[in-house]
Amino acid sequence: MKNKKSGNYLHYKNYTGSVCFSEEDAVFHGKVIGIKALVSFEGNSVNAITNDFHKAVDEYLQFCAAKGKEPERPFKGSFNIRISTDLHRTLALTASARGVSLNTFVENAIRQSVSV
Repeated sequence: MKNKKSGNYLHYKNYTGSVCFSEEDAVFHGKVIGIKALVSFEGNSVNAITNDFHKAVDEYLQFCAAKGKEPERPFKGSFNIRISTDLHRTLALTASARGVSLNTFVENAIRQSVSV
């Protein structure tokens, strides 16, 4: 469940679930991250939360199939960010001066920042 690089997550069928612990309730809980739909799960042990996570993902996929809806694909590789116009200008000019696209420049900066 724990990965030193990425924190406490569960992985199943290309979906990732966060894992938190509530001391007050003595229960692990989490939700699928990277999609807009709310898919949550819980359990009072590592095995229980893992099983409930798998069940929640399977139920989400079954629900989508029953509705004839394509399930959301997590981490599609695109996202929007909002930055100041000055920073946007600086990034664009720096990327241009280095002969790369703004997208490539930002992707490289993020990759270097997270050491992927």
